[in-house]
Amino acid sequence: MTAWLVAFALTGFAGIAWSQSQPAAAPAPPATPAKAAPQTFDSVLNPNAAEQAKRQQAQPGNNAPVWRDVRSEKPYYTTDRGVEAGVLIQSGGETWRQRRNNQIIPIGGALFLGAVGIGLLFYLWKGTMKLKERPTGRLMPRFSGFERSVHWTVAITFSVLAISGLVMLFGKYVLLPIFGHTLFAWLTILLKNMHNFVGPVFAIAVVIMFFTFVRDNWPTVRDAIWFAKAGGLLSGEHVPSGRFNGGEKVWFWIGVLGFGVTASASGLVLDFPNFEQTRGLMQLANVVHVVSTVLMMSMALGHIYMGTVGVEGAFNAMKTGYVDEAWAKEHHEYWYNEVRNVATPHASGGPVPVAAPQNKEEGV
Repeated sequence: MTAWLVAFALTGFAGIAWSQSQPAAAPAPPATPAKAAPQTFDSVLNPNAAEQAKRQQAQPGNNAPVWRDVRSEKPYYTTDRGVEAGVLIQSGGETWRQRRNNQIIPIGGALFLGAVGIGLLFYLWKGTMKLKERPTGRLMPRFSGFERSVHWTVAITFSVLAISGLVMLFGKYVLLPIFGHTLFAWLTILLKNMHNFVGPVFAIAVVIMFFTFVRDNWPTVRDAIWFAKAGGLLSGEHVPSGRFNGGEKVWFWIGVLGFGVTASASGLVLDFPNFEQTRGLMQLANVVHVVSTVLMMSMALGHIYMGTVGVEGAFNAMKTGYVDEAWAKEHHEYWYNEVRNVATPHASGGPVPVAAPQNKEEGV
């Protein structure tokens, strides 16, 4: 027993001595925290960037969450302080594009071509409507210099706007295949700038035209009779009218005032997009502008036709300001009688039209 205790003690002392002779083990390093993911530009602006990155690994090419955020129309961070600048994509833009390309352009083109076709068919049927009586050679003043200046300002600016507008609206389908991309691009840029600068001039001229001619364009009972007989265009019947007949009054109120003011107002919204217009307002203005201008151009074709090749002597009225007495009596008999009644008495006692050129030397 004693021997066993002595052996156990010696073994313990030997183990202690051996452990002290060995080098000390290095302490275990402290646990390091997990390294945070580096911040990127996308992760700062888009808190869902990490989730989107994982989705790209799990479902490559599936960007549905990204585009849902983009098309949500929620404003995000931007240094631009413009209206809706923080909205990257406005969903209404696609609706506007589809409506413009698939509805407005085809329907508008059909309406405009239809108006051209009707005018051509009417000309082939009736031709130029000649005077039934021979011209007398005595002229009557119909339009003053100021009235003609206002009319031609509206006419010229309208023509520039109509041509440039037609090219911008239908040129991609009609002219681009003929001219090619380069020439068509230069032509469209030129006409677009002309359109933008001429538009405000047209708007001002329309307002001046309204106040210039409104006095003689008020509807009367005589106009109802004129409409009932279609102005004698189909039957050839003589239908008297005032200074302006029913058709000219419709053009004045609906074409010039209605469509002209609507096109001008919507055009100014598009022409000056720096007054905090939203994209939705601009899209609405574009639709209103295109619809009103196409309708105005279609109506204008009738007015232009009747004022040029449709009626003999009509163009001279706006060119020189004078018409022959026979023309005045045949097309605007009520106005002719009114002018005759206020004419200055001639030396021989007969009435003479006011300011008739051939009578100026006689003191009229």
